[in-house]
Amino acid sequence: MNTNEIAKEYRLSYWAGIMQERIDSGQSIKDFCKSAGFHQNVYFYWQRKLREAACRQLLPPPQNRPEESVVPGGWAVCEAEQDSGKKKAVAIEIGKCRVTANGDTDSEVLAKVCRTLLSLC
Repeated sequence: MNTNEIAKEYRLSYWAGIMQERIDSGQSIKDFCKSAGFHQNVYFYWQRKLREAACRQLLPPPQNRPEESVVPGGWAVCEAEQDSGKKKAVAIEIGKCRVTANGDTDSEVLAKVCRTLLSLC
């Protein structure tokens, strides 16, 4: 990763934090931006950039690169216990979001959802 990509990731992470701060404050976007000292257009610009980044993560990887691991970085792989007759599920909480998955859940879709939620936290 080059310095431009690192800087871009840092800015996206910073603005994701600002947006979470706005949500946690309960203020409208207009009031939050006014109290924080920046124009609403700046907020909406970065909101769009974050959404675009989240959507890019949902796209399939290019054919010339190997696909990303199903397990996001920093996570552990756990073996599920098999129980006769009962389906078990796992709940994954990322920020204020909760995703429940069981053995029928598509692992690629689950991984993409988790990466998207992590990028927004």
